Amino acid sequence: MSPAIVSRRLTVLREFRPHGLSAEEADGEDPGKRPPQDYDYFLFDPALAASPRPDPCREAPCSSGADGDHELFIRGNRIIWSAGSRVHKRYLSPNTVIMACWCRMNTTCDALLCVLQVDTLSIYNVTGEVVSIPLPYAVSSIWPLPFGLLLQKSTDGGRVVLSSSSLLKTRDLIRPNKEFVLNYNVSSQGNALETVSKADGAIISSHLILKHPLEEPQATYLEERGKLDMLKDFDEKTIWTSDIIPLMASYHRGKFQHSVWQIDGTTYQEAMDENAVPPIPCDISLQKFAFRKIWQGKCSQSAASKVFLATDIDGMPTICFLLHEQKMLLAVRIQVDEINGESFGDIKPHMSWNIPAFAAAPVIVTRPRAWVGVLPFTDILILTPDNDLLLYSGKQCLCRYTLPTELGKGIFSNYELNAGVMDFYSDMKITSITDAVEGRINLTCSNGLMLRCSLRKNTSSSLVSDCITAMAEGLQSCFYSHFVSLLWGDSDAAYLCPSSHVDSEWESFSYEIEKICTKCGQISPTKSSKSPCTAWDFLVNSKHHAQYCKLSPTSCTSLLPVSYSTSSTDFHSFPQDENSADVSFYIRFMRGILDTLHALYENMKLNILRKQDLACLASLLCRVASSLGENSYVDYYCRDFPHNLVEFHSLSSASALKFPPCLFRWFENCLRHGCDLKISDDIPALMCKEKGSAVSWGRKVVSFYSLLLGAERKGKNLSSGVYCEVASGLARSNEELTVLAMVAEKFGRQQLDLLPIGVSLVLRHALDKCRESPPDDWPAPAYVLVGRDDLAMAKMGSRRKENGFWNNDNLTSISVPYMLHLQPVTIPTTALDVPPSEVLNSEDTDSVYKSVEDGMEHIFTSTTQLRYGRDLRLNEVRRLLCSARPVAIQTPTNPSVSDQDLQQQQLWNFAQRTTSLPFGRGAFTLATTYTLLTEALVFPKLVLAGRLPAQQNATVNLDLSTRSVSEFKSWSEFHNGVAAGLRLAPFQEKMLRTWIQYNRPSEPNFTHAGLLLAFGLHEHLRVLTMTDAYRYLSQEHDITRLGLLLGLAASNRGTMHPAISKMLYFHVPSRHPSSTPELELPTLLQSAAVMGIGLLYEGSAHALTMKILLGEIGRRSGGDNVLEREGYAVAAGSALGFVALGHGSNAFGFMDTFLDQLFEYIGTKEVYHEKQLNAAIASDEQSGNTGQMMEGAQINVDVTAPGAIIALALIFLKAESEEIAARLSVPNTHFDLQYVRPDFVMLRIVARNLILWSRIQPTKDWIESQIPETVKSGVSNTSQGVMDSDEFDTEALFQAYVNIVTGACIALGLKYAGSRNSDAQELLYAYAVHFLNEIKHVPIQAPSILPKGLLQHVDRGTLELCLHLIVLSLSVIMAGSGHLQTFRLLRYLRGRSSAEGQVNYGLQMAVSLAIGFLFLGGGTHTFSTSNSAVAALLVTLYPRLPTGPNDNRCHLQAFRHLYVIATEPRWVQTVDVDTGLPVYCPLEVTVAETEYYDETNYCEVTPCLLPERSVLKSIRVCGPRYWSQVITLTPEDKPWWRSGDKTDPFNGGVLYIKRKVGSCSYSDDPIGCQSLLSRAMHEVCDTLSTYGGNQANSATRSPFRVDQLVSTFSANPSLIAFAKLCCESWKDRCNASFEEFCSQVLYECMSKDRPALLQVYISLYTIIESMWEHLKIGHFPFSDSLLLSSLKVASAYNEALIDGRITTGGIIQPTFLESLIKRVEYIFAELPTLRDNFFNYLKKGKWPDAQNEAVLLSCYLQWYSIPPPHVVSSAIEKVKPRTQTSVSMLPLLRLLLPTTHLVGLMEIEKLHMPIRS
Repeated sequence: MSPAIVSRRLTVLREFRPHGLSAEEADGEDPGKRPPQDYDYFLFDPALAASPRPDPCREAPCSSGADGDHELFIRGNRIIWSAGSRVHKRYLSPNTVIMACWCRMNTTCDALLCVLQVDTLSIYNVTGEVVSIPLPYAVSSIWPLPFGLLLQKSTDGGRVVLSSSSLLKTRDLIRPNKEFVLNYNVSSQGNALETVSKADGAIISSHLILKHPLEEPQATYLEERGKLDMLKDFDEKTIWTSDIIPLMASYHRGKFQHSVWQIDGTTYQEAMDENAVPPIPCDISLQKFAFRKIWQGKCSQSAASKVFLATDIDGMPTICFLLHEQKMLLAVRIQVDEINGESFGDIKPHMSWNIPAFAAAPVIVTRPRAWVGVLPFTDILILTPDNDLLLYSGKQCLCRYTLPTELGKGIFSNYELNAGVMDFYSDMKITSITDAVEGRINLTCSNGLMLRCSLRKNTSSSLVSDCITAMAEGLQSCFYSHFVSLLWGDSDAAYLCPSSHVDSEWESFSYEIEKICTKCGQISPTKSSKSPCTAWDFLVNSKHHAQYCKLSPTSCTSLLPVSYSTSSTDFHSFPQDENSADVSFYIRFMRGILDTLHALYENMKLNILRKQDLACLASLLCRVASSLGENSYVDYYCRDFPHNLVEFHSLSSASALKFPPCLFRWFENCLRHGCDLKISDDIPALMCKEKGSAVSWGRKVVSFYSLLLGAERKGKNLSSGVYCEVASGLARSNEELTVLAMVAEKFGRQQLDLLPIGVSLVLRHALDKCRESPPDDWPAPAYVLVGRDDLAMAKMGSRRKENGFWNNDNLTSISVPYMLHLQPVTIPTTALDVPPSEVLNSEDTDSVYKSVEDGMEHIFTSTTQLRYGRDLRLNEVRRLLCSARPVAIQTPTNPSVSDQDLQQQQLWNFAQRTTSLPFGRGAFTLATTYTLLTEALVFPKLVLAGRLPAQQNATVNLDLSTRSVSEFKSWSEFHNGVAAGLRLAPFQEKMLRTWIQYNRPSEPNFTHAGLLLAFGLHEHLRVLTMTDAYRYLSQEHDITRLGLLLGLAASNRGTMHPAISKMLYFHVPSRHPSSTPELELPTLLQSAAVMGIGLLYEGSAHALTMKILLGEIGRRSGGDNVLEREGYAVAAGSALGFVALGHGSNAFGFMDTFLDQLFEYIGTKEVYHEKQLNAAIASDEQSGNTGQMMEGAQINVDVTAPGAIIALALIFLKAESEEIAARLSVPNTHFDLQYVRPDFVMLRIVARNLILWSRIQPTKDWIESQIPETVKSGVSNTSQGVMDSDEFDTEALFQAYVNIVTGACIALGLKYAGSRNSDAQELLYAYAVHFLNEIKHVPIQAPSILPKGLLQHVDRGTLELCLHLIVLSLSVIMAGSGHLQTFRLLRYLRGRSSAEGQVNYGLQMAVSLAIGFLFLGGGTHTFSTSNSAVAALLVTLYPRLPTGPNDNRCHLQAFRHLYVIATEPRWVQTVDVDTGLPVYCPLEVTVAETEYYDETNYCEVTPCLLPERSVLKSIRVCGPRYWSQVITLTPEDKPWWRSGDKTDPFNGGVLYIKRKVGSCSYSDDPIGCQSLLSRAMHEVCDTLSTYGGNQANSATRSPFRVDQLVSTFSANPSLIAFAKLCCESWKDRCNASFEEFCSQVLYECMSKDRPALLQVYISLYTIIESMWEHLKIGHFPFSDSLLLSSLKVASAYNEALIDGRITTGGIIQPTFLESLIKRVEYIFAELPTLRDNFFNYLKKGKWPDAQNEAVLLSCYLQWYSIPPPHVVSSAIEKVKPRTQTSVSMLPLLRLLLPTTHLVGLMEIEKLHMPIRS
């Protein structure tokens, strides 16, 4: 049946010449210098080099013309990449290029250009970055694979070019560590042995695979019978690979055979024995690549000259080998089982065939833009040995191509061609074809001319493309191949006309279909006689055949005629002449075409942009249906597009074979009756097929409706008959299930906008219902789809930071198109901008000092300004903690000599304060900034000078020579270094050790020592190696060693790292063996080492370490450093506490004497094991009295007690042990009081309460309960003057009293650290004020809680110390809160001059630390109350303050920085997801139930600090202005999440929230008065009416700007654009009702936050309104009735809402829809001629002549669902006999025509009633 091969003309685009040659000429190179064939080039499709790879599922614009080709031109070592006629990029290689190809590797989405040279492989990124890989073996060729690059070694592949050691070095040098590393994690699990074997394998193997530019190439394996052997066959030469499917073709020289291999990535353990090592997790770097042979053929003495991949006519992949010797093309068809779209299952050869060919190339001609899975649909262009150019699809030859006979002037307009060439042109033969890209190819002619030709004349029509795809999927293969041969083999096709216009392709397609119609219609079907005339007819009409047809799938029926009858009509057989089989074939062919194209028609009806195509398709389908006698179909298309009536004017009323499926009708039925009640006759069969792309759009919409209206799911299949993907996630309702389906099907808001309005309304309803509180486990695109970008951002978490929010392809496809680029611009409110003049207060008025770096300049961010509102407390903190400017000194105007001494005295006092400021600054700026790893860290200066404001700010330097202070600034420089280091936030990745070394000074100094400690506290020092540490230690700078030891221990807390442990023990001389020569180690260094041991072994309860540390507490002083001995004992005690932290009595195991030893050190009387103790002391004596101080056998309790008390407190922390607490009791007799140091009493109180943790209460009664009765009564009686003070030591009594109160306050501070507990704050504030009142009266009214006259009995220094310790505890409770009342108290204390009190260094340090704690980390951090946090805080708050900057006697000053261990970034800020700016937002915080209180909710406004993880249960974004969001947590005793932790629900302290439209942010509108949109909108409406109605007024009154109002409330660009349009267009419009409607709709959409409905409202309104307007003037605006179908679906949606089939709460006003429906009915009722036309239509099947009236009638028929005339007449026939004349026919008609509207039935009855009468 296939006709003879037809010739087609090629379109010549231009004479071809590689553009690289032109580029070289343009560079000025002399072409004579180079040999002519010294270059190579290849052309490729731009998509090959696009980054990332374009998605085949999405339609890409078809690149056409010469500019669609890109060219890679190679000459020598230079590569020129040109796009069209311009140079795109140039590459220069080190050596001559052997081969180049494009490749994509598994880990990078970018295309890479791989260039092979003699000993190097260079890989260029599209951005120009290069990685050079030295090749230690000779590589002959490189080939791209889907996951990497295949390297083919040459025959002498074993030859190693470089030795292995030099290879590694070269490799390190040449390959820069570029951004490939950032998105690729190289697994470091392999051991050395594995690496060696890998390298050996790479040298032995003949083929290697490179998976990543920074990895070694891997050996490949041969899979035979399930075993893997290394591929070592150097004769197996690769001749082709596919970069889409993992296939390779090769030719074996020895066996003369071609093979096709599939490449599988298996994992290591598969390659080993089963009983080998246990399985390890499958990592990408553990893959082995196995080659499995799937086809082989001995067919040639030499390798194929060309291999390529094409597709067969049904879309199956085919590998084609061009065998030059045999002049033949061998095609091997293969089957690919796709498992999940990404990984390929088995690939099997299916069949093969030969075609004679001299040359061949893959081209994309017949079905451009069509994809079969991941492959484009590719045809084969063949040059036969007879110089014919033939186009094949699979093995079917479609047509012949010839060069055009006449040479158009335009073709060679750029080239001079003489007449001779033109004459010769017609006789030229084509000698070769090369460089095929899509539908373009290079032809070489017999005269040597090379032409670039196109096989298609014009850009492809998407309608034809869709029709062909639908037919390919829907027709049986015999029908489809016949159709293709007809389409391409027809010489009459309009396609071939020289003057073809835009639609020529569609015309050509229609022409072919019409030709088939005429063939089909030549013999009209006649009714068969009852008796079949042949045995064949008998068989075909038998019951057996009917049963067989039911059972067997359609593809098996082959050429058998199939009955399409849905009623019981007989099958039409045809007369048995020579045409009958032919006609039968064509009838079934036509039926197939009708069904297939009708499915496409229904699919396209659901895309509002395809209406023009739809009209074309409707008229074609009309012809097909009428030729088949399918009158129902003809009627159906005429109703949609009445212009088709020109050809089909009257329809016979013959009964039709079946009714056409209609999706709009199905949607209506679904909404009215639910999905299960309706059989799916209205869904075209093609939509129910799996993996069909032609009608996938309609299938998706049908599946969404099915899910929404309750269809059952069985796997992917739904009960409605279609299949549907559903994304993973919880679905609690049908709406949520529908959203997940939309995400899986990649159906986003962009696609939703393309649906007809009524159809999209139902899906928008589903999205709206899920918006309020979607489930927690949805994928990010699902949240974007329902309009919750805030939840999507939270879901993406840390991945978002890596690649940007909108770079995610899934999200882009789901989101609204305009949101991709338009981000609304919001200007931060001026209320938050701090005036620069107020940053520095009056104390520093001079501008000279404003630019000085004080280490705090980075603290002012939009967030901190939001945190503290409009007040200037941060500026004040910065002023108070600034040590980089000279201090102002107040002096008389005319100074005398004595004034200079006064100045020095003042400066000395200020210097005490200045040197203590780094403590506070470190806490204030903790983890608030990042540094660039290319910059050195800057340290703010410590300026001890003063300035004289009275003398024009003259500077006065502090004269240190008069003071007996050595190295006054050394320790303060150390603290300054710590403060600078603490600024740096913990890095996402590790800090680089090179950067730490880069900051190391040439000469060791105190600042760098402090920096090391700071890095250690932030755990950065883990990156240092032992050799780095040794370099530091070898500098022999004590303070640097001290910082390093403490820092290393803090970085490795709790790890018991053996090397660091050795290093620390080395600095504890008592642990040295007796033979070791004595080392001079300062006690300070020893103290640091001992504390380091405690930190390193934290919580381990390591028995030996505990024993050693216990001995160190009571160690006799060795050497001359007796002064720091108490400090050493405290360090040892604290370290012991850290090691056994919170272990209680379990820590000691069998060592009963431990406790007794500790109590002995404390000096309590109860000792139980005296023998052992004395022995222990005696053995300790030999470490002897070598120092200045002679001690007896007794323990010096004054030295050991503090350390031992702290050790006990930490070991029994929170242990609630009554026994231990009782032994730490406070002396309760006057006699005992005189024998215990008062400051030890304070320590005992702290220790007791830490042990009895749960009993600490923030009440005055609890503090009073800590004071023994004797002390309490003695103090009260003495202060009231009742008791005579001679009886006992009143000073001891009062000293004990104040110390007990202070100890209780410290315990309170530790218990409520970071909690901001208001009871504790008020209590401690009251005590602080009363202590202050005792020292100096301050005017604060508060009830008296302390006895009066303390100063008479207690020295001033003790009171000052107690006051400052209480204030420090208060700031620990309020840490990070910036509490104003506390801050004012601290500011007052800092500002006191020496005249008002003993303002020494220690007290200033306490105030400085307190200010730092109050604003910890700029308000972003606070303290934890975990065991290690309490221990660190206790060491920091140790209640003995230093007297000067160098005082380390009782406590090493470096330990004051250990509070960093206790800090947690429990701060959270809310960021508006639309603007990206931090905003205020109320949060409801739920804390879990504890023993003190029930589960509690309270409100916070962000930015704020959250409670600890142990009590935090949930956080809810509340308030009416933002969308609700709940984060539910499980309270657990764990530290807060670290920065960059993937499990962190707060994403590093950032909570993304989404503002509702119609609300202002809280900073713009604090009390909510502006958010009353209605007022504003009324103002808009009022203004508009005055503006529109009174032109005289309008000049004087400026109109209210709607767009400004809208942009205030909404960040949605579509709303703002709509408002702007209204603003500008309303000036010229006179339609007041439309303006009114627009403003009301705008209000509706903004107040309900449904901006997408704006389009819906306006469209529906304008359609109905324009219908009405145009009817007045007698011209109807529409040429089709599709809009009414859409409105009917909207009406059905409204009914479904009322009946409760859909979740209540419609998204569109029901009254609006009802009013539209009424309006339509009113329009129909008013039309005069409509009724007559309707009656004519029903009686005669005749449509009106006038186009206008035909459209109105079609609308009427659609609206009332009137069936075709023959259905109505048959219904009337059935009803007539059953009803009497006077009785109405309506009830029976209603039964027979259930879908028809009542109005329609009444009209039908009216038509037939007169007849009856």
